[in-house]
Amino acid sequence: MQYLSIMADLTAFLEKLNHVFIEKDRYKQMLIGLLNTFKITAGALVVGVIIGVIIAAVRTSYDKNKESMALNKGFGYYALSIINSFCKFYLTIIRGTPVVVQLMICYFIIFANARDGIPVAIFAFGINSGAYVAEIFRAGIMSIDNGQFEAGRSLGFNYLQTMKSIIIPQMFKAVLPTLCNEFIALLKETSVAGYVGVVDITKAGNTIAGRTYNYFIPLLTVALIYLIMVMILTKLVGILERRLRKSDR
Repeated sequence: MQYLSIMADLTAFLEKLNHVFIEKDRYKQMLIGLLNTFKITAGALVVGVIIGVIIAAVRTSYDKNKESMALNKGFGYYALSIINSFCKFYLTIIRGTPVVVQLMICYFIIFANARDGIPVAIFAFGINSGAYVAEIFRAGIMSIDNGQFEAGRSLGFNYLQTMKSIIIPQMFKAVLPTLCNEFIALLKETSVAGYVGVVDITKAGNTIAGRTYNYFIPLLTVALIYLIMVMILTKLVGILERRLRKSDR
């Protein structure tokens, strides 16, 4: 009797799966949503890294050179001070407001005429991620010993050449595991993209749930997909960290 009860429950569950995903090819919505999630995450990461590098370079340049530049108080000093203040303002605003609010501002106000929400989502999440990536890079640059800067100058490099050839490569190696963790956080943050009509994996699951009146299976599937992706990325980050530790020995 227990065996028959288990088989009956399994059959009922398979019927629900068929109703939720197979009928009317609803599983295709999940695949489209998953692809859009990858597009948004990858695009936002690229935008975030570009913004992060620029802001980190500005802020560390100001912190490391403000005393020497203040002696001359030339145009470069005032220009760098203004740019640094703008960067600090950007970091304060972006890190002090929720990402979903930033996303809606971008979609409904800044790009109100946009027909495709994916580029807007990439821009919004990229702007948000850039603030956190910038602080990651800034911490990495500030952790590099000042002797490395002096070594660059002894080779005849100017400040920019020293940053490009000596500091940045060491910084990337130091912050790469933290940057990968930011990528994992960004992947999960994209789950709010549905607020602006983007069919990501969360939006697809919620749509299927609304049409089938079954919220348990679609939303549990979405949670499992995110969990699997995060576990895979976490495993890759662990492998990367071990390899970096080995290379330091």
